Amino acid sequence: MSQESRRRSRPTALLIPTARGGRARRAMYLLLALSTAVLYLAGESLTPTARSLVSHFVALQIGVLLKGICYLAEEIFHLQSRHHGSFWRALSACVPLHRHLPSLLVSGSAYVTLFDGDGWQLGLHLILASLGHLLTFVLGLHKPSAVEMSEMFETSKQNVAHGLAWSYYVGYLKIVLPRVKKSMEEFSRANPNVLTCRETWKLHILIPLSCDVYDDLEKVDSNIQYLTDLAETTLSRAGTKKRVYKHSLYAIRDEDNKLWHCAVEYATPLQSLHAMSQDDCAAFSREDRVEQAKLFYRTLEEILRGSRECVGTYRLVAYEESGEAETHFLSRELLWHLRQQHCEEYTVHEGTRPCSPSTTLTSTELNLQISASDLPQPLRSDGF
Repeated sequence: MSQESRRRSRPTALLIPTARGGRARRAMYLLLALSTAVLYLAGESLTPTARSLVSHFVALQIGVLLKGICYLAEEIFHLQSRHHGSFWRALSACVPLHRHLPSLLVSGSAYVTLFDGDGWQLGLHLILASLGHLLTFVLGLHKPSAVEMSEMFETSKQNVAHGLAWSYYVGYLKIVLPRVKKSMEEFSRANPNVLTCRETWKLHILIPLSCDVYDDLEKVDSNIQYLTDLAETTLSRAGTKKRVYKHSLYAIRDEDNKLWHCAVEYATPLQSLHAMSQDDCAAFSREDRVEQAKLFYRTLEEILRGSRECVGTYRLVAYEESGEAETHFLSRELLWHLRQQHCEEYTVHEGTRPCSPSTTLTSTELNLQISASDLPQPLRSDGF
């Protein structure tokens, strides 16, 4: 590589971090070897050294068990929504038994064998070890550092929903949503008998949790028919001159052959999640895809809720397709949302009672196995 080529690549190398290597683990091995050498040179006898080592190892395993019990106390209240009703799955998620249970049994047996005191002293030592770990949890000293969290996210390759949601908002929705009402109003002036309910003058964004995104809605559901395109928005964006943004208007036929009209499209980032689950290089399973789709919906909802320019311009339609092949499933989902918006308009203007609730998924009903810390956070700039 020439000197000029190296000079050009240096800024990119500084801005874009490479994947972390195994230096941390090699440092652990080095410290372990140094500690062993110090003990050997100190001339300590083998039995007391083994007893102390096993004692500390047992204490660590007890700490893992106690932490799992604390988390399990919360997870048992979310068995159905987070763990598919399985107590064993909840327990395994709180305590990795396949790793810690064998080591706990082996180290515990060795500890009892090597311990010279009576049973009371053994029990007292275990109680003190438990107390020390509980104090560590209460004081929050057990939480991983920012580097550990970053490494876990990079290794698992599962923290993609936040980035997709923010990219979708900043690169697309923030541009088109503020112009949706104006496009709807222009179309309504030319076609006064089509868009009769102003509450439906929104972009209906389809978010299938399966991430199955189709290019032609008419082939997905015969009750959905393409009507026309709304007025185009032309902007110069990221070096592309006169980039065109537009939305399609569809007519949806209900059970009484009545036509309902709305602008609808899929959330395109879901295609990325689906493609990742199909690519072995992404190491992204179907279960990961579903969880990330839920997290994408929740994150996008939080972002749009805090966006002043997008208020009243969108409707998120999240749904989970049933196992059975239903030819009109999508149209029914859209019709429910359209009817709800009609009810909202009548409730505001006429004081009528709101419609009955639907079975359509809402943000609180999505089976999210994520904590409050997974909500949108400011982008980090500290190199992690």
